[in-house]
Amino acid sequence: MMSGRDKAYVWRRIGIVLVLLGCATLIVSASNPNTPEGFLIIAHRGASGHEPENTMAAFEEAERLGSDFIEFDVQLSKDKELVVIHDDTVDRTTDHQGAVDDYTLDELENMDAPAGKSSSHAEKEETGTDKDEDGTGKDKEKDKEPEKDKEEEKEKIVSLEEVLDRFAGKMAMLIEIKDSKLYPGIEEQVAQVIRSYEKRLAAAGLGGHKSIVDLAERKNSMGIVIQSYDFESTRLMHNLLPNVPIAALVHEDKHPLPDATLDALTSFSAYIHYPKELLDKQTVERIHERGRKVIAWTIQNDEDMVKMKKLGVDGVITDYPG
Repeated sequence: MMSGRDKAYVWRRIGIVLVLLGCATLIVSASNPNTPEGFLIIAHRGASGHEPENTMAAFEEAERLGSDFIEFDVQLSKDKELVVIHDDTVDRTTDHQGAVDDYTLDELENMDAPAGKSSSHAEKEETGTDKDEDGTGKDKEKDKEPEKDKEEEKEKIVSLEEVLDRFAGKMAMLIEIKDSKLYPGIEEQVAQVIRSYEKRLAAAGLGGHKSIVDLAERKNSMGIVIQSYDFESTRLMHNLLPNVPIAALVHEDKHPLPDATLDALTSFSAYIHYPKELLDKQTVERIHERGRKVIAWTIQNDEDMVKMKKLGVDGVITDYPG
């Protein structure tokens, strides 16, 4: 029989283990009280309806709102560094102009990515409204926050490594590889960076835990999914990182997917990501019959959300998570 001291020691050890597991285990969709079990809420370019897209502020806001994934895009800089930005130019989302690969990482990180330059925030500037839950907008004047220091509001372009430093092992990430024809070899670079971070997590004792991506019946200690419109690029990513789930993004010009194409895609893709305008019950059923998940994009209001849930999709990509 254990003494009181022995019992206290055992309970202390159990407590430590539970704390460590809590820190090391990635978020699962069931932990989000705002969504049904297994239904994924993916923050499009972060919480881009609230903060400048593809910035740390947008990703941290998505985390605060309880998103299951943050989604972001990667391109290559002039010095062949992976940077997080949607467009292949900096015109729309920064105070500069020109192609992303005309600038080095250092030059890109020194640009200002102000709120008014992102798509969601541009809409706010023009209309004076911010979308509420039903997408109809609300009076900003009624809910105005105290003005922040201008320096504090500045956001910048970040590198893939910066995002992984902040979120790897803590929050699931959906990484979109942009134009592989514009950036030959980008798949190998992304794979190399991810392998490096997996090793770091494993060395820190955080590897091997089941993550949110086990919904796709795979294990991945970082909680990463890779997506692209380029089906050959996604197939290559699957070959380079067989333990990382792949999502095939379906462009409108590929719809409807012939059976042969869908069979080929689902042979290596765990998720099929579809524009909401093209989704119907039959398409969802065809994908589910092949044992894969359907994610709808981009959902911006409750009406679309209800419609997608009725169709039986497995999750949504939205600018307004939470």
